[in-house]
Amino acid sequence: MTTIAIIGGGPGLGHAVARHFGREGFDVALVSRSRSHLDERVAALGAEGVTARGYSADGRDRAALTQALADAASDLGPIEVLQWSPVPAREFMKPVLETTAADLVGPVEMSIYGPVSAVGQVLPGMRELGRGTILLVNGGSAVRPGSRVTGTSVAFAGESAYGQLLHDALAPEGIHVAQLIIPRGIGGGEPSHEPDALAQRLWELHTERGEFRTFAAPMDL
Repeated sequence: MTTIAIIGGGPGLGHAVARHFGREGFDVALVSRSRSHLDERVAALGAEGVTARGYSADGRDRAALTQALADAASDLGPIEVLQWSPVPAREFMKPVLETTAADLVGPVEMSIYGPVSAVGQVLPGMRELGRGTILLVNGGSAVRPGSRVTGTSVAFAGESAYGQLLHDALAPEGIHVAQLIIPRGIGGGEPSHEPDALAQRLWELHTERGEFRTFAAPMDL
């Protein structure tokens, strides 16, 4: 059996994706900053019949992140699917004229250095399997910059560019890269933006292997 590693294994989208992929036969590695919250989520998934383990690492800490992914592959088996979906910190989202160079360090570490480090860790295993999927989950500022969310606008754009380049380079090897854009955030009363609906969409991105970028629902932007 192979594994999905979810970076940003929170109680909303992370849990929904873990449950969905787990029911499809994947083991689940949840990577998040809070050890106590991880233990709760692993226990909840176990009660639903999903084999899951939690690994504590901040997406901005490249050494801890790559170690967590290495441990997950050792414990659970090869990582076939990597999902990058950590929630951006509130301080990443400042108006453009209030944003300094120092303010961009955190967003860039989270949305560019983090994914690059994670992919570098799991890619050899995917190549050995002969297949794999990398899923990037972003808000609407990845494709339409917002003047009041400068950090995510800049960093998500970089993550999007990296994902497109990966998609083009890895497709011939049977490794698929996809980006799900969720404008207006998760939930909010929109059925297409609820965690379970988004988990289904991410499963489809894994299994259908279409274009690089897609949206949570038609005509979102």
